[in-house]
Amino acid sequence: MFTGLVETMCSVRSVSRQAGTGGSSLTIDLGKMANECKLGDSIAINGACLTIARLEGSLARFDISPETLEKSTLGHLTTSSVVNIERAMKPSDRFGGHFVLGHVDGTATIKAIEKQNGFTHWTFAAGPELLEGMVKKGSVAVDGISLTIAHLDNTGFSVAIIPETLKRTTFNKANIGDSVNIEIDIIVKSVKRQLEEILPKKQSLTAERLRELGF
Repeated sequence: MFTGLVETMCSVRSVSRQAGTGGSSLTIDLGKMANECKLGDSIAINGACLTIARLEGSLARFDISPETLEKSTLGHLTTSSVVNIERAMKPSDRFGGHFVLGHVDGTATIKAIEKQNGFTHWTFAAGPELLEGMVKKGSVAVDGISLTIAHLDNTGFSVAIIPETLKRTTFNKANIGDSVNIEIDIIVKSVKRQLEEILPKKQSLTAERLRELGF
């Protein structure tokens, strides 16, 4: 499990397709962080949880499944790409972000970037399959970064990003039109799933219905 607090940015060294599997291999230079890693460790790369399959010096190789390639932007990485990195948290670590599993739900597109009093206001266009699992003031992981949803409508959502986050993550290189990985808050997903099981399939979820159910 992760927190959505990016530790560092690392460079992609190679990307190659795995013939006959539909997957691919990704090699990343972890730099000094490699000294604290070992085979089998889980690392979130732009928010997608991958496992170290080979470690040679500072270079770590990861295998990416067809499912992950389909759901995320990892298939678009090149040898010139820089990615957000977070190692799986230890039980003794301080929990500073939110519960992030590293299971990307889909992608969104950067629609607008506006500067506001030292902060930047980012708007993302996303499909209903993602938006239906979000709530205003709730958490969302964007390329592995824990953020709070400031605005939400039927076309997308927006967040405010502080200068420190902008400096320490790949957001400092992002542009309008870029695709990003999205992971919806697991708590919201779990509640939504349970309510869908409780409610009749053809009955919509309304405030009145929630009161009837004791919420």
